[in-house]
Amino acid sequence: MPHFLDTREDGFEARFVELLGMKREDSPDVDAVVAGIIADIRARGDAALIELTAKFDRLELTPETLAFSAEEIEAEVAKVPAEERAALELAAERIRAYHERQMPHDARWIDASGAELGWRWGPVSAAGLYVPGGLASYPSSVLMNAIPAKVAGVERLVVACPTPGGAVNPLVLLAAQLSGVDMVYRVGGAQAIAALAYGTETITPVDKITGPGNAFVAAAKRRVFGRVGIDMIAGPSEILVIADGTGDPDWIALDLMSQAEHDESAQAILITTDEAFGKAVVAAVEKRLETLERRAIAGASWRDFGAVIVARDLMEAAELSNRVAPEHLELCVADPDWLSEAITHAGAIFLGAYTPEAIGDYIGGPNHVLPTARSARFSSGLSVMDFVKRTTLAKMTPGALKAIGPSAEVLAKSESLEAHGLSVRARLDALNDEGGQ
Repeated sequence: MPHFLDTREDGFEARFVELLGMKREDSPDVDAVVAGIIADIRARGDAALIELTAKFDRLELTPETLAFSAEEIEAEVAKVPAEERAALELAAERIRAYHERQMPHDARWIDASGAELGWRWGPVSAAGLYVPGGLASYPSSVLMNAIPAKVAGVERLVVACPTPGGAVNPLVLLAAQLSGVDMVYRVGGAQAIAALAYGTETITPVDKITGPGNAFVAAAKRRVFGRVGIDMIAGPSEILVIADGTGDPDWIALDLMSQAEHDESAQAILITTDEAFGKAVVAAVEKRLETLERRAIAGASWRDFGAVIVARDLMEAAELSNRVAPEHLELCVADPDWLSEAITHAGAIFLGAYTPEAIGDYIGGPNHVLPTARSARFSSGLSVMDFVKRTTLAKMTPGALKAIGPSAEVLAKSESLEAHGLSVRARLDALNDEGGQ
């Protein structure tokens, strides 16, 4: 059974704070292991990568077979059934159209002093996408990571996807093909992250690494950050549903289970203004858990980390949701647009009873790579903005330098940075000399 909380009961605040601080994943001491793997890749390159792939993925490779050949990709893609291909193509089309609207625009103007200022945007040159491997890998994650990169204009995009025992998911390769990926390497783990960050004899390093992974991948991303950019360190999946009791309890139950089935450490929370509805949802969850294929995983998640919270009204529900800052937020209420205005912290919001979170995972258009572990308080989901960088522009005319240069000189002196001030003064003096001739 999930945790039951009621905002009207004594002790609610303490229990809610405990829920917010609940540790939802094991944190094995992997950092030392990862540090050793990264050092090995940096020292021995391909040889270390090939040895570690044989050790962890039971796959013997050579420098020539680290990447899938074009012929191998075509052969695997040909195995994809027509219905699945059509669905993936539709998803790619919708994701691309959504992200094309995110592209920022350059700007340039002349201010009151006569200085010309502005900025321009440009893509990172190369990005690497990590995809968890095997037959359980997710082609939707390839689309969500690769398409924004290509829309941003990234010139070289590569994928690292382990194939344990040689197991390949043809849909992943099709997703890479549809997204415009240039190369797919069949390597994974911390060793793949190290290879993408530092390069080997065969793998050219990238500038940014995105994509989910296990604890070893997450630790490796932390360690290589600074050498390369990363998207985020993702934790277990989360969903929070706010319901007013007007919907179908079974729909809400399925929405909650859609994230619980990801991982035993995932968290599903229902906040409702109707206690009887909350109990009906719990009953529906229990009924669904009798038949779900992943009921062992979903059941453990619901039992250990699930919660039902009864709130006084929808505004209180929104306040509680903002404190949770969930990865996914469903507003299953009569007027979701009105309630959404009260939401300040959420990775993604799904409005209304006919917008299940699963639509966002696959086909909606917005990105499904979202901040977890309450990080939606200060960060956003993956977007085109993760693959572009802004360069500022400034151009002083003689008149503009005369107008604002003296203040720069004053500030330089106040910070005891003599050369700073002199670099401005030299130009001002030259302008004054020219003016006096």
